[in-house]
Amino acid sequence: MTDLIDLAGKTIIVTGASSGIGAATVRRLHAAGAHPVLAARRADRLAALSKELDGALAVPTDVTDPAQVRDLVAATLDRHKRIDGLVNNAGASIAGRLDQVDPVEFGQILQLNTVSLLTMTQAVLPAMREQGFGRIVNVSSGTTRYTAVGHGAYASTKSAVNMLSAVLTQELAGDGIAVSLLLPSITATEFGDSMFTLGASPRPGLVVQSADYAASVVLRMLRTGEESFDIPHGPEQPDVARVPDRSA
Repeated sequence: MTDLIDLAGKTIIVTGASSGIGAATVRRLHAAGAHPVLAARRADRLAALSKELDGALAVPTDVTDPAQVRDLVAATLDRHKRIDGLVNNAGASIAGRLDQVDPVEFGQILQLNTVSLLTMTQAVLPAMREQGFGRIVNVSSGTTRYTAVGHGAYASTKSAVNMLSAVLTQELAGDGIAVSLLLPSITATEFGDSMFTLGASPRPGLVVQSADYAASVVLRMLRTGEESFDIPHGPEQPDVARVPDRSA
């Protein structure tokens, strides 16, 4: 069992930080007294968010470029001298029947959603191993829990994330590094050209949830180091981000 931690003073890199779950996560980290490091491709968005968060380190980064990933890690260590956490949140969607999906586009999405997650993780491991501590949260998707007709290419990239997380959990446990997998439900973000509207019910049993709601669970997982969490479908639940009582 991993220890519960206080996020105050912790340095945590968040990819895909310019909008959606990523932006909500860095705002919550700042409010919790942590040092969020903002990484995304849209430099203008990052600059505005950095100003909002009292000058939080913002490093424009294309996580599919290993050189830019290395620069992100170096900038983080230069400013904060340590890396306590990583939220692998960067990603993009791809829709359509599998017999119509463009293989080139699929390869690009696979590189962003899956390969870059491994690249980012490998990049922060030396610092975390030197500290003997680290927390990594990988943001996957609820589409991996059912047969996602019409979204099979996207769901397959996130299914690979699930396996990477499960293996990393075991491989890194001896280094004091906890790896967590988050599976959000349908969330109102810019994802998929803002296809989901907050509070809407695209089909029975589903309610579009807020990015801040998902971010609250990201912070829970950074605190607990728990292995995985499936955000329940339907209306947002007030206790979903509550840290479980481990005194029993």
